[in-house]
Order: sequence, then C-alpha cells, then structure tokens
Amino acid sequence: MEGSRTGRSTGVAPADPRACFERAGLPINSAVAWHKSGFRVTGSFKRDAAASAKYWRTGAILIAKLPSKPQRNVEQKRAADIIISSCRRAREGFLQRHADTVYRKLTGNLAKFVRIDDLAYDAGKLVPGLTPTRKQVDAECTLMQSDKDGVEVDQGIFLAQVLAVPAAGMHLCKSMLLPKPEAIERSDEFAKHGAINFGPTKIERQGKAAVVTVCNPRFLNAEDDDTLDDTETAADIAMLDPASEICVLRGDVVDHPKYRGRRIFSAGINLTHLYRGKIPYLWYIRRDMGIVNKMLRGLAITDANPDEVYGGTREKPWVAGVDVFAIGGGCQYLLAMDYVVAGSDAYMTLPARKEGIIPGAANLRLTRFVGARAARQAILMGRRFECDSAEGRMICDLIVPPGDMDAAIARVVEDFTGSGVVSAAGNRRAFRVGEEPLDSFRRYMAVYCREQAYCHFSPALIANLEKHWNAARRKI
Repeated sequence: MEGSRTGRSTGVAPADPRACFERAGLPINSAVAWHKSGFRVTGSFKRDAAASAKYWRTGAILIAKLPSKPQRNVEQKRAADIIISSCRRAREGFLQRHADTVYRKLTGNLAKFVRIDDLAYDAGKLVPGLTPTRKQVDAECTLMQSDKDGVEVDQGIFLAQVLAVPAAGMHLCKSMLLPKPEAIERSDEFAKHGAINFGPTKIERQGKAAVVTVCNPRFLNAEDDDTLDDTETAADIAMLDPASEICVLRGDVVDHPKYRGRRIFSAGINLTHLYRGKIPYLWYIRRDMGIVNKMLRGLAITDANPDEVYGGTREKPWVAGVDVFAIGGGCQYLLAMDYVVAGSDAYMTLPARKEGIIPGAANLRLTRFVGARAARQAILMGRRFECDSAEGRMICDLIVPPGDMDAAIARVVEDFTGSGVVSAAGNRRAFRVGEEPLDSFRRYMAVYCREQAYCHFSPALIANLEKHWNAARRKI
C-alpha cells in the first residue's frame, strides 16, 4: 500500500503495469508511455502547471476508457488503481513545490478571502486537473459511496498542502472564520424579530441568550448536507447579535417512537446519507473549519488577525445542553463549548472505528479533557462515556435530572450573564493560546484534510457501515 504522499493506492497493483493495462483492455502503447513518462517538478510554475495538466488529462482519458467502477473486473480495477495513484502522486509533487503560488494566485496574493467551497474548484480552473470540476463531483454525487472513484480525494490533497504552508494556511483558517454573507444579510431580521426558522435549524433569542437548535427529527438530529449550512448561518447570527451575551446549542424534540417528545442533542453524521453517497467530502472541512471552529474561537474580523496573540475575533461563550446522547459530531461540538449541561441519563460516544472516518478535531481536543489513554479508547475502540461518570464529568460541567434541563440551562445562562461577560472573550483567548492556538489547529487540519479524504472513500468505510449500521437496508 502506498503512503499518502505517493498516491495511496486503493488496491494491490501488479508488478507489471504493461501486462495489467493490456489485460484491462487499455491502448497499451499510449498507456505504458504515459505511465513511464511520470511527472517531474522543474520548479517553474508555468512549466509545471502546463505539464501536469497534460499528465492529468491523459490519466483521465485512460480512466474514461474503463467501465464504471462497479462494472470493472479485477484487472480493470488494478489498472484504474495504477492510474489514479499515479495522478495523485503527481498532485502531491506539484503542490509540495507550488501550493503557496496556487493559493496566492487564487486569493490575489492573500487580499481576498475565499471559502473552501469555492477555493477547491477555483484551483482546478487555474491548473486543470489539479482538483475536480463541479461537473465531475456532481456526477459522482449521484452514485452510492461504494461506486465512486473518489475524485474528491484530490480536493483533500490540495487543501492539505495549502494548510501545510503557514501563511497560506492561516489565511485560509481566517477565511473560514469570517461570518457567512447569509448571516450578515439576515442579522437585521433576527435583531428585529428575535427568531429565524431555517427549517433544519432555528435560532431564537431567550433573554440574554441566542439559542441555536438543530432540527432534523427524522434522523435524530443527525448532521448532513441539508443541515450544515443553515446551522453555521444561525451560529454566525448568534455571535453577531448585539442584544445577546451568550450562545446556546441544543437539539430539537424528535418524534421517534423510542424518544417521542424528548429533545436529542445530536446523533452525529447522518450515516444513511453517508452510505448512499450524499455527504460530499468538503462537508467535513466546511464543518470543522467553519461552525465548530467558530464556536471555539469566535468570528474573525475582516481587518484583524484572528490569531490569539492579536485578538482579532468577535466571540461569546457557548453553552450546550445534552439531552439523551451526543454521538460523533455531537460529542465533537462539546469539545468546543465553554460549558456543558447534561441529563443524568445522557451519554457521549465517538464511534469513528465503526464508521471508518476521523471524528473531526476530536483527536486534537479530547485528550485535554479525558487524557490520552481514554481518548484513544474512545476514538479507536468506541468507548462510551456516560455523562454522569468520572470521565463524563471531565467534559460535562453540570449533570441534572432529564426533566430539569431547560431550567438548568436558564440558570447557567443567568450565572454567566448576571455580572456581564465583558472578560469572556479575553479569558477564552487566554485558554486557547495555551491549549490550541490557531496555528496548531492549522497544522492539525493539514493532516485531517488528507487523511479524511482517503477515509471517506475507503472500502473499509462501506464495510463498517454495513456491519455496524445495517446501512444497506436503511431508507434515505
């Protein structure tokens, strides 16, 4: 198996590519010539961009001559693996030398702030083949996860290499910490009415608190591509709201027979959507560099540096109310909170092992709550933490009877705001500079972007979902 910097194969490649290409039915002379030519970085951006675009275009043509992934025989799968891995090696090599140049060209030498949604596609326009086009991604989005070639892995390679460059990576972190335009546009509406219902998420002002509630009852308030954008917009509005001093995150009431009439904090990522190919790769990055990081760090200010040393953020304390459970992404949110109230019957899990993915920034954050050994047990072995336990109380600040959650959260809000929260931002920054400065987060995300891309398209993910989630039988 090849490493991430050399293309990371998706299967077992034969020793003789010529024989493999021939048995796969590819035009043998052109395929072998392409494979032997490889791609070598010269150091000239213009020359390397032209050569790499030609190399990736030829690789794409060869892939197109093969049947679609589900229809390939063993030799065709091996041929596809050789071609895809070779192209990914070339992308890694090109970006190791030119990632900073590409990013500066896309941002006007760091003058523009571009969210990753656009950045990942703009890169493919600047250097064709470096990242997939929207058309290519949209085509794969119609497929089951197991039937995809994983063109979005190239987005992960690109983002990982950009984040590995300190100046470019910090600039990208700031881009994702800026409030979304939609939030700015609707802030006046919230100021006037004190409530907005986005559908998947709602926000309402309750006294001195701006309360963001995730509403996905059919899937037990799980997160997916239908909920993320609205939840981030609502969180931005909560932090921008001048009439509130603190933010609260909750899950809405669900109608599931087992939990009917109860709130559920979060069931994590929507595994049914994941199995059926409805969770795009960029969803993970938008989430962890966007809403989750904003809750931890606040919103960036356009003309200021969000690094803790410079204090260029607009932030408020965040409180979470955990009813029933906080699974996966739900637990990840708790690690970004300033205060957590939990029902005595609630629990937390990070079932990454059973899902086959990396649990957001939990690998970076969980250790400082429960220690290194317990963190590995939770992430690598699926250990469950009862909120009302010694380990659970290292994450949860207040445990109350399930029926007392609303009143307990109201008391916590009053305690936080009774004397004002004038020092909250300063204290939050002071904690972060010792625990997780922005540059440490940048470095973590450089690893996360690449590793999560490969995990997202791993055969192990599909096997895990079928084994532990019975995903093949669940309805979307």
